[in-house]
Amino acid sequence: MAVVFDAEVLSRAERIPAQFVWPAEERPAGGGVEEMDIPVVDLAGFLRGGGELPRGVAEACERHGFFQVVGHGVGAALITEAYRCCDAFYARPLAEKQRARRRPGESHGYASSFTDRFDASLPWKETLSFHCPAPPAPGSGRPVADYFVGILGEEYRHMGEVYQEYCDTMTRLALDVTEVLAAALGLPDRGALRGFFAGGDSVMRLNHYPPCRQPHLTLGTGPHRDPTSLTLLHQDGLGGLQVRAGGEWRAVRPSADALVVNIGDTFAALTDGRHASCLHRAVVSSGAARRSLTFFLNPPLDRVVRPPDALLDAAAGRPRAYPDFTWREFLEFTQKHYRSDASTMDAFVASIARGRGDDGDHGHGGQEEE
Repeated sequence: MAVVFDAEVLSRAERIPAQFVWPAEERPAGGGVEEMDIPVVDLAGFLRGGGELPRGVAEACERHGFFQVVGHGVGAALITEAYRCCDAFYARPLAEKQRARRRPGESHGYASSFTDRFDASLPWKETLSFHCPAPPAPGSGRPVADYFVGILGEEYRHMGEVYQEYCDTMTRLALDVTEVLAAALGLPDRGALRGFFAGGDSVMRLNHYPPCRQPHLTLGTGPHRDPTSLTLLHQDGLGGLQVRAGGEWRAVRPSADALVVNIGDTFAALTDGRHASCLHRAVVSSGAARRSLTFFLNPPLDRVVRPPDALLDAAAGRPRAYPDFTWREFLEFTQKHYRSDASTMDAFVASIARGRGDDGDHGHGGQEEE
């Protein structure tokens, strides 16, 4: 029988259910980990100043795929209201939250620890994910607001409007960040990567990690690389995000003014492996709930993931790091056949080599994330 992740109940449990206990080699180490030295990009200054990158950003993209941005133009009031709405949603009874329940094979909806997909090494969290499709023209639609009202009712309209504004802001910001990444790749056209995401179907996720009486036994999110292209994340003051760098886990200190940027598997493939997909995880706390606001930038479903000609020309004579594929193919692989972990892209490339008709189930102990 599948375990039910009711945050209100389990956050008070002295012993966590066995399904949430992770293998000893993957659990957080006792005593904590060292903080990470993270490059920071002043995005407004970068865009104004002709595209000169701060020291260490290009190297970070190549080594671990992680940096932070400030000067991003996201208002503090919007972030505060987004967290207030997040808290309001997760304070509701489980039965009400499940009105937005995520159905098998879908990448949107409410998920209480993915208990309907997996039965071991479950993440200590609940999530609400929703699509943020690019409108055909500015102001031509309110798909996020319509989703909240359509699934949860008219009383959720304000919440939907808040996240509509947040998604619109993140879409603009994420496209600006692609200019940072183009500069890090040495591309002559700073806007060369924007067109790849035109008309994309991005996703927003509200993460809620309830308190846990045995945090040393579990993880909020297990070690994984995001299958998506770019992740823009704001974490609350409690912290808990950790990145694998230099063979060690490093803690990411929360900053109210900064957004963290994770390079994902799809973007790493778009760069022909020049940029690294970020390996990361999240730990939980015994004393308080942790929350984060996560935006995943995606291309259109049927867009072919192929590096720009300028990168392929520069790599002439070397074999391609990854074959061509569409975002739809990779997304369906992670939703139906494989539990995302540190090796998702390798497994996907292997499935392509076997033939795209492979429909075997490759579930295992990794952490499903997108």
